[in-house]
Amino acid sequence: MATMIEENGPSSHIGGELSLSSSRGRQKLESLLNKNMRIRMTDGRTLVGLFLCTDRDCNVILGSAQEFLKSSDSFSQGEPRVLGLAMIPGHHVVSIEVESDSLVDTQRFGSSH
Repeated sequence: MATMIEENGPSSHIGGELSLSSSRGRQKLESLLNKNMRIRMTDGRTLVGLFLCTDRDCNVILGSAQEFLKSSDSFSQGEPRVLGLAMIPGHHVVSIEVESDSLVDTQRFGSSH
């Protein structure tokens, strides 16, 4: 039996397992909102900024974004270019990293409630 794929993704009648998986994915994405992210792009640039949103095409919106021309872990080698609000097309994304400072702050904040 073939699975029907619609333009907006798999049809909702496939079963509970798919909706459970997409629910977990949505929760994970929501937990990353307003976290600092580092996105490496196909042309070698790296953008660092706050994760604001994404869409079904994997486009990413970063706030307070800075662009680094050299792809390296040490950003002290070059001056960043301030972009502000930036949209990264999903097909140009090579990797996405959540900066560890962002995660530590969230865990510390969450434990104080």
